[in-house]
Amino acid sequence: MSDHIVKSYDRDLENLGRKIAEMGGLAEKMLAEAMEALSLLNIEVAQRVIATDARLDILQREIEEKAIMTIARRQPLAVDLRECIAAIRISGDIERIGDLAKNIAKRALKIASETRVTRATIGLKSMQEIAGMQLKDSLDAYAQRDIEKARIVWDNDAQLDALEDSVFRDLLTFMMEDPRNISFCTHLLFCSKNLERIGDHTTNIAETIIYLVTGEPMPVERPKGRDSSLDVTNGEAL
Repeated sequence: MSDHIVKSYDRDLENLGRKIAEMGGLAEKMLAEAMEALSLLNIEVAQRVIATDARLDILQREIEEKAIMTIARRQPLAVDLRECIAAIRISGDIERIGDLAKNIAKRALKIASETRVTRATIGLKSMQEIAGMQLKDSLDAYAQRDIEKARIVWDNDAQLDALEDSVFRDLLTFMMEDPRNISFCTHLLFCSKNLERIGDHTTNIAETIIYLVTGEPMPVERPKGRDSSLDVTNGEAL
């Protein structure tokens, strides 16, 4: 392969990396603002999160198209091929994280006019902090091709699962204390599931990084930190 072709191929990969970094930055911002909108019932912030999702979708399509074109033109092998596959996988996970953040923002809009249960969002804030850190660490691991950091993200998913169980029980308690809390807390249950799913997608990113660097998949079984019998919501916005 000539130097000219190698440099052109390197630029293709660098462009994919930059777009993934841009997607990651947008997703981090969406997640933080979605929690802000939910905690403060801020309609303006919620609408901003929802509007930002369109840009994330565009970037994901651009990355997928660029990666496919790179594979078709360069016919890469081994780690070079894994670079393109990883870009497609990771952009897809980041796009889903954006969708889940948007779902939280939509819930904030739906409960903006309801009576607030301030204590009910404390656990969700903790979940968002963990999910946000997981997302940041997974993006850093991708940028640095750091498989040890990726493995830490993979291992820490159990922590978010366990916290979701705690939030689930807290919200049920608030609903039993006062039936007027049922509607508000039901929406928060969906939000907690969205946050747990965001953690799953950061774990997906970590698995992809390990595959990218080593060529080997992670074990099928992930760390467990929750009671699956409590999984009664699918996290999608109604």
